[in-house]
Amino acid sequence: MTLPLSENVAVVAGATRGCGRGIAVELGALGARVLVAGRSTRGRPSEMGRAETIEETAELVTEAGGDGIPVRCDFLLQDDVDALRDRVVDECGGRLDILIDDVWGGDSLVEFDGAFWQQDLERSLRLWRNGLETHLRALHTLLPLLTASPGGLVVEVTDGVADGNSGSLVYDQVKAGVRRLACGLAEQLPEYGATALAVTPGFLRSEAMLDHFGVTEQTWRDGIGKDTHFRLSETPRYLGRGVARLAADPDRERWNGQVLTSRALSDAYQTTDTDGSRPDWPRWMKEVVAGGVDPDMVDVARYRG
Repeated sequence: MTLPLSENVAVVAGATRGCGRGIAVELGALGARVLVAGRSTRGRPSEMGRAETIEETAELVTEAGGDGIPVRCDFLLQDDVDALRDRVVDECGGRLDILIDDVWGGDSLVEFDGAFWQQDLERSLRLWRNGLETHLRALHTLLPLLTASPGGLVVEVTDGVADGNSGSLVYDQVKAGVRRLACGLAEQLPEYGATALAVTPGFLRSEAMLDHFGVTEQTWRDGIGKDTHFRLSETPRYLGRGVARLAADPDRERWNGQVLTSRALSDAYQTTDTDGSRPDWPRWMKEVVAGGVDPDMVDVARYRG
């Protein structure tokens, strides 16, 4: 049986862990060839010091049914981004159908305490560069390949659907900037037969978040005692499945310019998380968090079904 994305080439920028890994694996599950790009390799971790590697992600892509190709790339270094582009040219004939822009690497740099002018400026600027300059370099270098033929898809991965205050001015500016990239590209890419949009997870149960709560994917519910809202958390594969189905949708241009949540993608494509649930973080935020409702008094099943 031919898989829906078996003829497609994708680059996932920032695929080492989290949403990038989840999306890369699910693209592979639909048959895509995925260039898995990021900084952390076996024996050469990034400044984040985490154990996950691009080789591991590429192996997961291949195990899922695709063709995973690890490519070490620091998206702040133009020579690295150029080398990634050259790999697409040399190994994929220059074909690029899907570009997932998920570079981040800013967790250790975010400061939520104190006023912005009381925070470390160089740290803030590094956060901005990691979160936005990387996206601009990836887009500027790879879009000539993606727009060479009609049908391309660009997905910017952000956090949240609207401007708001998290407590970190720079974090909010970066994530809003990523959404604006999708919005601006949505005006330019249709001329080339391509589509651009942004996506966001809910309360993400990433590798780093699991470590933060001192749990594993198998024991994640133990983290609810630390944060009661963790009961609505989701794996990166939930967003990944929605993005993969969207990439395989022949009518995906209807999403051009939008910011889609993992739950909105689930509603559109009937995808589920790995446990079969369908977490609705936006509804939980509106009705429980913003509504001031005691989470312990809520039927969680209503928000995971």
